[in-house]
Amino acid sequence: MSTRLLTGSLTFTSLKPLDLSSCTKQEIVAYFENSYDLNESLFTALKDSSSLYKCPDRLRLPLIFYYAHTAVVYINKLMLAGLIKERVNLSFETLFETGVDEMSWDDTENYRMGGGYKWPSVDDVVEYRRNVRNIILKLIADTTLVLPITMDTPWWALMMGMEHERIHLETSSVLLRQLPLHLVQKPPGWVYAPSSSGSLSVLENKMVQVSGGKVTLGKPKDFPSYGWDNEYGEVTARVVPFEASRYLVTNREYLEFVLAGGYIQQEFWTTEGWNWVQYRQAKHPTFWVCHEGCKSGCGADLASYSHCNLSNSMNCDTEGQVKQDDSWISEGTSTPDNKSQYRYRAIFDVLAMPWNWPVDVNYHEAKAFCRWKGPGFRLPAEAEHHLMRGPQMPSSQGPICDIIFQKDTRANLNLQYGSSTPVDMFPPTKAGFFDVFGNVWEWTEDHFNGLSNFQTHYLYDDFSSPCFDGKHNIIMGGSWISTGDEASRFARFAFRRHFYQHLGFRLVKTLVEGTPVLPICMVDTEVFVLGSGMSEKSQMAIENAEIQSVPTVNVNYLYDSTMPLQGILELEFGFRDSLPATYANLAASLARSYNIPMTTALHIGSATGCAAFELSKHFEQVLGVECCARLINAALKLQEGKTLTYKDGKEVTLDPTVNSQKVIFKQLTWLPNEVKQHNMVLVSFLHRIQNPKAWLARLWEITSPSGIVMIISSDGSWTKENLWEHLGHKFHCTDAQSFFYSSPAGQASASFTVWKHK
Repeated sequence: MSTRLLTGSLTFTSLKPLDLSSCTKQEIVAYFENSYDLNESLFTALKDSSSLYKCPDRLRLPLIFYYAHTAVVYINKLMLAGLIKERVNLSFETLFETGVDEMSWDDTENYRMGGGYKWPSVDDVVEYRRNVRNIILKLIADTTLVLPITMDTPWWALMMGMEHERIHLETSSVLLRQLPLHLVQKPPGWVYAPSSSGSLSVLENKMVQVSGGKVTLGKPKDFPSYGWDNEYGEVTARVVPFEASRYLVTNREYLEFVLAGGYIQQEFWTTEGWNWVQYRQAKHPTFWVCHEGCKSGCGADLASYSHCNLSNSMNCDTEGQVKQDDSWISEGTSTPDNKSQYRYRAIFDVLAMPWNWPVDVNYHEAKAFCRWKGPGFRLPAEAEHHLMRGPQMPSSQGPICDIIFQKDTRANLNLQYGSSTPVDMFPPTKAGFFDVFGNVWEWTEDHFNGLSNFQTHYLYDDFSSPCFDGKHNIIMGGSWISTGDEASRFARFAFRRHFYQHLGFRLVKTLVEGTPVLPICMVDTEVFVLGSGMSEKSQMAIENAEIQSVPTVNVNYLYDSTMPLQGILELEFGFRDSLPATYANLAASLARSYNIPMTTALHIGSATGCAAFELSKHFEQVLGVECCARLINAALKLQEGKTLTYKDGKEVTLDPTVNSQKVIFKQLTWLPNEVKQHNMVLVSFLHRIQNPKAWLARLWEITSPSGIVMIISSDGSWTKENLWEHLGHKFHCTDAQSFFYSSPAGQASASFTVWKHK
């Protein structure tokens, strides 16, 4: 497979990131090709091309998607930024744009595309990646480079593509680790770490005290390296004294929990965690191998596969031979016949259990271990993790203050090894903690949320904010395969609590008596999920302490609540000449005056559906797009013929003259390529979304050459002048008018502008 999948060179050596204040075109080319090569090289471990169509995880798409996806993202972002003018293959750039992003551990596989989808051939996808590589190399050569590269300049899109590729280097490595062994082989140059450093100190994972203090989180906006939106902003947290385990919890330590029946005792698990255990029928960490045929969680034709079959799954240890290793056994610990019944699934092999490596677990397993250890034990807070790093150079010193730019990282990062390492292999921080950076990521107690003054980026508006839902926990520090921004001191990533990654944990305990306030944030905003209703509100409890309940900074989630729904139903359906009914009829009138075919109309910001239903009286097909789940759920209920109620018990039913079958509603948090061209594009919700520019950026692509865009401003803020900044490079304004409509306060006015392609 190696020569077939590579469009560049085979490599597992990662370069340092770019200093965006001084990088040259030569350095940009080198970093781009290194990012591209690393990702492709990982897939050369597949023994046969047919494996690209396998589903290592039932919550994920086949591997062919991830091989193509990163190249597609380059093109889509470069198009948005205006660095390229033509697409390579719109079909691919739609199909491979967005993968499954499961909302719970029991989602069905292939959610977005459907399990029976026919994927393109390997040769066609390889050729696509080769074409994208050549286009980007030409772009770099031909485009004027202006330094520094900042988030406000087009070159940011290229930086985004490279760092996105490095994220998928890591996530795809986990998928390969979940594949059956007979489908993979260790590629040339891949080196596992030694199983032990030879030190006996790891047998006792002592707690190290930290005096606490003030911690400021956030990356300066002008720092000269790429950063994801959630890293920017600033929050100051006060940390009370605590103690934490000097090492990450090892496989040896976690074995004690397993042997003590930890996976069959409900009292150690949260309600969510116990539901996961029952669903997965988990008996041990997913990358441990036993002989009991445990469920592996693969999908499609691999659904019945289990890697828990020692007789069929033993490959080799770090020296290339299968060995029995009893050196882990300590006083008071035993297993049947004094020999371990477990082995370890590395990415390409099953090894004799490396007991001094950190255990790989999800949040539920880490939390259950804490409860089993006794009262007061928990996972660290994000702010506590920063204190465990010890003194850090001030960010004003520039790139050298960040570990990813330093010559000697003294940490298992950046693919130094193709696996975890013993937890004592690298030196501790000055605060006394090992592997605060690298080896495996660390779970924290904090829910993922943006920092103060959080702003999304128009090129990737939904990178972070959909995860500010109380269902994702922050992970810190990076892993052995983390490169680029992932390994940065400023990095803030998060996963759902059932998620597996190269990800472990350490123990923490508060040292203050009474009921201290801990710098742990719980997102308490209720989130409505389309198709299943209100998700269970997150419950987080830390013994003998208070934590901070905070609202999500995702504006869509804040808006998507019961009170706005009631108000919008009244605004849309409570009056004959309501705002959406009025502008929908104006849109139809304008379409006729511009001699536009009355075939397709798109309403972006369709809310509870009034305007989309009105448009269906004039157009053959209408697509309503809305980002708020509760609003679109109301539209779908009306479409089904159901009755809704709002203020004072007033009822809403769909106008019988509406042909609801002509309307399709979709919940989208951005405009993906699956939204194709329409003759009439109506935009009405710029006043209530978190990044209007992100929604305006693709209007030129989804408006047919002879079509028009009509933008409604209900509050007067979106005038011809300030829309010109976003649309003037592709459109010219042909009309701007005010109009009146009926509202709860009586007659009100709004305005619209009309835009056509230049």
